[in-house]
Amino acid sequence: MKWVLVLIAVFAMVASAADVSGAWKATSEGPNGTIERTFVFKVEGSKLTGETVSSMMGKSEIMDGKVDGDNLSFTITVKFQDNEIKVNYKGKVSGNEMKLTAEFAGGDRKMEWVAKRV
Repeated sequence: MKWVLVLIAVFAMVASAADVSGAWKATSEGPNGTIERTFVFKVEGSKLTGETVSSMMGKSEIMDGKVDGDNLSFTITVKFQDNEIKVNYKGKVSGNEMKLTAEFAGGDRKMEWVAKRV
């Protein structure tokens, strides 16, 4: 009986994970105005993959992605002036809206993003 309760609890946690699969359009306010980025997420269990595109930084693969309930995290690598920079994202989903914080590795720069399901 104890194992049945454990299995029910595990399935309940998996079932309660936010559904972030699909396309999301995100915006952030930068020093020169609004920046746009599109995310296309794929979720298998708690693993998050996909890709993202921005007009400024081009296309990047989503790596090391995880979904835990309404929270998600992932990393992308962008090319800026011939340098590759890792950007770590963390966020929270609420219905068809997602708030993300992007933190640039090796620096103290952060960007706040708001994404809406497309």
